[in-house]
Amino acid sequence: MAVIQDKDRENIKKKLDKELEGDVKLIMFTQENECQFCADTRGMVEELAGMSPKIEAEIHDFIKDEKLAKSYGVKKIPAIVMLGEKDYGIRFYGIPSGYEFKSFQEDLVDVSRGRTDLSDDVKKKLANVKKPVHIQVLVSPTCSYCSMAVRTAHKLAIENEHIKADMVEMVEFPHLAQKYMAMSVPKIVINEIVDFVGAQPPEYFVEEIMRALRAGDNPMYS
Repeated sequence: MAVIQDKDRENIKKKLDKELEGDVKLIMFTQENECQFCADTRGMVEELAGMSPKIEAEIHDFIKDEKLAKSYGVKKIPAIVMLGEKDYGIRFYGIPSGYEFKSFQEDLVDVSRGRTDLSDDVKKKLANVKKPVHIQVLVSPTCSYCSMAVRTAHKLAIENEHIKADMVEMVEFPHLAQKYMAMSVPKIVINEIVDFVGAQPPEYFVEEIMRALRAGDNPMYS
């Protein structure tokens, strides 16, 4: 059964044909006995790859291909690693459905180009980030603001090699929603130290990244 609805296929294909520049590889991790979300995520990845010669899909077993999963920092499934000319640190945990499917398509375009529409001012501030940063954006598929937060986090990752950014679908990973006390979404967690709620502008994200890095330098957090 198709995951992407027939009525959407033509528009998606037109977008990909028009806007993709370089090649994109989608590395998806599932398991032999697939859960519903694993199967749907795999189906979505394979269907997108069938819409454009510039998209390649690789499907791997999380257990059998454990070393590969570890090399990409993948510790839970379903997971999608989105690669362009290089690994920009963009990850999707859980199926990017609902509003997140739109952000997934926009990420495909940015990764194919290796650049984003972030302002020069934001890029200048990002240049000061020279230590590892891990951003997790907890989302739900019915949250319209969540996709904006995911897009911002992924743009920051594309523009700075030290930043890794994950979309985490909290319905599929309820233990993380509980761990981070995600009472509302999007819930953004940076380096397990700083967190905030809402689709804040890129400038705010950068400020919170710098705050997390300063906090990380404090012995009480080490």
